[in-house]
Amino acid sequence: MNKRWTISEIKGFVEKNSESKLLSTEYHGFSQKLLFECSCGNKFEKTFTKFKNKQQRKCDVCQPPKASR
Repeated sequence: MNKRWTISEIKGFVEKNSESKLLSTEYHGFSQKLLFECSCGNKFEKTFTKFKNKQQRKCDVCQPPKASR
């Protein structure tokens, strides 16, 4: 069964596992995009699932998206 994350748990995960900062203050589910600030200062949006599972933990400038197949 999938764990239900709270905004405070997500904030803790982001602080421990990346150099980015969580700017969003509410979380309503896995499909919601959250607002982050990269260590370079750029703001970017990602779902928490992508941030957590797909290692997409920086903005598109610091970590360019992978080319589609």
